[in-house]
Amino acid sequence: MRTVKNDKEFRSSVYTERPPYADFEAPQKFEAIKSIIARRLIEHPNAMCSYSGGSDSDIMLHLIESVRKVFNLPPVAYYFFETGLEMAATRRHVKEQAERYSVEIKTVRPKMNIVQATRKYGQPFVSKIMSAGLEGVQKKHIPLSIHEEYEQAEDKAAKRKELKERYPGCETTINFLCCCNSAGEPRPNIQLVINSSKYMLDFIRENPIPFRVSNKCCDICKKQPAHEIEKGFDMVITGERRDEGGMRSVPRKDSSTMCFTETAKGSFRLRPLYYVSDADKQWYKDYYGIRYSDAYEVYGLKRTGCCGCAISARAASDLELIRPYEPNVVKAAWNIFGDSYRYRARYNEYKDLRRLEDQLTARAKKPAAAPEEIEVLPGQEVLDGFEEDAI
Repeated sequence: MRTVKNDKEFRSSVYTERPPYADFEAPQKFEAIKSIIARRLIEHPNAMCSYSGGSDSDIMLHLIESVRKVFNLPPVAYYFFETGLEMAATRRHVKEQAERYSVEIKTVRPKMNIVQATRKYGQPFVSKIMSAGLEGVQKKHIPLSIHEEYEQAEDKAAKRKELKERYPGCETTINFLCCCNSAGEPRPNIQLVINSSKYMLDFIRENPIPFRVSNKCCDICKKQPAHEIEKGFDMVITGERRDEGGMRSVPRKDSSTMCFTETAKGSFRLRPLYYVSDADKQWYKDYYGIRYSDAYEVYGLKRTGCCGCAISARAASDLELIRPYEPNVVKAAWNIFGDSYRYRARYNEYKDLRRLEDQLTARAKKPAAAPEEIEVLPGQEVLDGFEEDAI
């Protein structure tokens, strides 16, 4: 993965090697996307599409079926990967969309559901990257203090090498805690390190994590079943968008454009929505009169994804939107992810307090403003802040 460097920051190729259509206005952008879909489906007709029942999937489904109709292309195989914790609104919408477009959307269930996966491996926290990093810290018993060791070292590359020898097989976790790369160069502002979430290291040091952290529930309940299905197809279509952030905004090693890539195994991956913004989506929805699931249109959710997933910053508040309609789902989510919800609430409180303290400290360090000079007009005197008219 290449990066472009300036004096202060590194920018990945996903930002610097954008295709021209990425900056088109919405109508022209979607016409370009339709052309891309048509071309790739003609080249690779043995294609499958992962459909989640979310808003991105709804836009993608409409695009694909519109293109298929125009060009009379072979059907795409659609799959809905269920985790074991789904809203009735989502299941209902999947069925409705299949009927609307006259397609089959097959439901695939994991060998181990979300309850079993979190009990065996742990709960996600903040992000997939944060969860993986903290899982490494917990499993490998690496002390948080290596962060200070690295920070205080004059030769950081040498310190990184020494830590690698001290904790063999733990390179990723060392980089995560020390906020550096494998060469020992400081990288405090990238997504792959603990302080990508502000004050996180200090918070965990002062408030040890009271549960096991892991992002394996995503792998077990979504990725592994998907990978098994994908083996039977030449091209896989998914609805990732860069604007969603997180890992979706990080370029893969085999890609510079992100929209269409060839994998190491010789199959292909198409991400037609990768450069579609939130505003583009809204335009498409309004123009074509697309109706999202009740989770959006009735409950008021902004995103669905995995129901109740503790990675979402809005998970707990979203559950309150769901509660009037599906209280049993809310109860189940709290039973599965409750430890993570509560710990995140503590982290948010800690973060807000630290930010306030930092603001007050910054204000205190500012030099006091010089007192304003008061102009004495002819015939007046100024005594102790009071004016007296001259007699």
